[in-house]
Amino acid sequence: MKTTQKALVLGATGGVGGEVARLLIQRGWQVTGLTRNEQALREQPDGINWVAGDAMNQQQVIDAATGASLIVHAVNPPGYLDWEKLVLPMIDNTIAAAKQAGARILLPGTVYNYGPDVFPDIDETSAQFPISKKGKIRAELERRLEKASHDGAPALIVRAGDFFGPRVANSWFSQGLVAPGKPVSRIQYPGQPGIGHQWAYLPDVAETMVRLVENADKLGAFETFHMQGHWDADGTQIAAAIARAAGKPEMKASGFPWFVLRLLAPFKPTLKELFELRYLWKTPLRMHNAKLLKILGEEPHTPLDQAIRVTLQGLKCI
Repeated sequence: MKTTQKALVLGATGGVGGEVARLLIQRGWQVTGLTRNEQALREQPDGINWVAGDAMNQQQVIDAATGASLIVHAVNPPGYLDWEKLVLPMIDNTIAAAKQAGARILLPGTVYNYGPDVFPDIDETSAQFPISKKGKIRAELERRLEKASHDGAPALIVRAGDFFGPRVANSWFSQGLVAPGKPVSRIQYPGQPGIGHQWAYLPDVAETMVRLVENADKLGAFETFHMQGHWDADGTQIAAAIARAAGKPEMKASGFPWFVLRLLAPFKPTLKELFELRYLWKTPLRMHNAKLLKILGEEPHTPLDQAIRVTLQGLKCI
């Protein structure tokens, strides 16, 4: 008789965590979500077993992870604020829970970990010399995961380009290129024409993560995989796909107001940190998926126009 596998998803109310949680449930997993959201606790949506708790409380994370073989660490500080105070304590709590439960940790990685010294082509072995505040914190987070993987807490990191998808509210796509809840009247693109940029459709990312978890017998104690996703070779293809989906194929993207961020950065710490990430739009960064293909044989990949159309529908832009 097959035993139902259990997973704890931290950040299940967010884009990545929610997508992975729903997919695990479809695959027959029993999923627990830790939340401070009273409405989620009352309504128990999406088939997730919601329990009250905070990722900053180690005992609550340990209790919620009881019986789990997987902990999805997809939690971020609210509004992406106070990373230096919250990010590392939260991963330490997840590590403690994973050790006690005997669970694998699944982490959505970021490209912040890399500095321009390794651009334009990177793989899982590329050195991490981040130049931004957030990048340095994320690199330390991954170092802690690697150390913990040798001490009873195996870890799996899946890194992809900038997310977009029907439920992604906090991303360059939904906060820069278009305005959620409004018809597409203009497209602001943060990069420069001619500079390639990598994107990832979140349902494809979640499918990749779950397939890797399902192939746990092929994984080592600490594994990192890169996704190819959607490569916009000249920085115009994403905007063109948005225009086609909106029924306005003639629409061209305008530039992103970086100068406003520069002016306001001294007065708003979050804008200062956002401006630090501009280098990711000034030079191409492309991750390759050869290692992923060796395990899965293929990378889940939704055609660009279909992915953009579903995303804009989900964001209520069309």
